[in-house]
Amino acid sequence: MAKQDRAIRTRQSILEAAAVVFDERGYDAATITEILARAEVTKGALYFHFASKEELALAVIDAQMPDTVQPAAPTSSSKMQELVDMGMIFAHRLLDDALLRGSVRLTLDHGSTNLNRSSPFHGWTELHTRILTEGKERGEVLPHVVPADTAELIVGAYAGINTMSQAVSNRVDLERRATVLYEHLMPSIAVPSVLARLDMAPGRGARALAEVERMRKSALDASEADEAEELGAAPAGVA
Repeated sequence: MAKQDRAIRTRQSILEAAAVVFDERGYDAATITEILARAEVTKGALYFHFASKEELALAVIDAQMPDTVQPAAPTSSSKMQELVDMGMIFAHRLLDDALLRGSVRLTLDHGSTNLNRSSPFHGWTELHTRILTEGKERGEVLPHVVPADTAELIVGAYAGINTMSQAVSNRVDLERRATVLYEHLMPSIAVPSVLARLDMAPGRGARALAEVERMRKSALDASEADEAEELGAAPAGVA
């Protein structure tokens, strides 16, 4: 188990180091030598986990999916607030999450013509489609909205403001741009009663992320309490 944990940590260290190098230099200019130096691992350790620079880059790209595209729990009972919160949390995390920044740089880096960068776009679009569909079933979405088409529009528009924000301010203003985007898009998506309750204000990303983390902690505490109770109830001599 200790050996497995060490391998997991080594793989994560390599991913994070590669993300920093890819974010700074882009895919084509980044070198394995730079990544090894930043990760402080041997070439053998890197190639044990990743067969090539391309495979490593694809792993960095895919690393944004579990936490960003599939949050552990919705931050609101409103599906449209959940939709907004995904983008606001994403903008907030990009400020200091090196792995996410590297993933985004690779995803939006058009110079890397041989790199398949489509998975995050598919993942985001599928998730937005599902949430919009659920929102429509709940009566939160206007009748004319086609979830799949609207999902593609949101994902494409967000990629656009992300690229612009990176060029203009190194993403410092991304959350403000996300707020403006949602303020313009959501009136054509959400029914008025839901729209009036949406929190799209600057700072929503930090607030929503804190709420998600509280829910995760509560779920973890409850799980640990249940486990302790089961162990306490076990008959003597039973491990």
